[in-house]
Amino acid sequence: MNEPGIQSLMDQETLDRRVRAGDAPAWVAGHWESFREGLLGERNGSPFPCFFGVESVQQGEPLYTAVPSMSDADALLTLRDRILEYLEVYEDHSDRASLVTFFKPPERPLSEREYHETLWHVLQTLHLHDPEPWPADIPTDPDDPYWEFCLGGEPMFPTCRAPFYEVRKSRYCPVGLEITFQPRALFEDLDVTADTEAGQRARDVIQDRLEEYDGTCPHADLGDWGVEGDREWPQYMLSEDETQAPSTCPITVTRTHPKPAARLP
Repeated sequence: MNEPGIQSLMDQETLDRRVRAGDAPAWVAGHWESFREGLLGERNGSPFPCFFGVESVQQGEPLYTAVPSMSDADALLTLRDRILEYLEVYEDHSDRASLVTFFKPPERPLSEREYHETLWHVLQTLHLHDPEPWPADIPTDPDDPYWEFCLGGEPMFPTCRAPFYEVRKSRYCPVGLEITFQPRALFEDLDVTADTEAGQRARDVIQDRLEEYDGTCPHADLGDWGVEGDREWPQYMLSEDETQAPSTCPITVTRTHPKPAARLP
């Protein structure tokens, strides 16, 4: 961890030091500044809605990586390796250590539809080159309320910030795509899953702050994992314009598929 290079796994102190020293590309510095200001600042007189995320960044708990392309095969396979490395170390690093992933911005502005397509291309690529089988207790059908994205045998919740958000500023990043990966075990360890009283209280607080922060009602797709009627996959990248978002989950998940040991040429 913390090796030189933008594709390494970094703790927050290392990322901040590299940005301050000018040792990180401008797009990485822009992502970090936007992410930090978004989590630690206020909007409409309200702090960022997810107080767990705010406290985590305040205490320097997340881990970070930067990806130089949203489509290049080598870059995405390296991202896979960084996520697998993160899964090995995050519990020793902090109880609230999510993985924040900064992507190099595209050469031209993308539409909302293209960002949705990009997200699912990234997740599909990660799945197809997952060295571990899909967990036996997680359905492969995204329409099942207990489905969620998995990698390395670990269920996780990837949530995005992107440039196309004009109303829901809690999801806005002016630089490019960001994906924060949070293992299901992290929520369980914090006792904030939907089936706990603490989890329901946390959700109520977050949704109240979300309405104040964004200045609009919480998105209709927000819900809880495992609750009938709720679906996880639309929450990864909430729609701003529903006509631009996929109506069915674009990923194809199989329990058995080729597990290439080597990188793509």
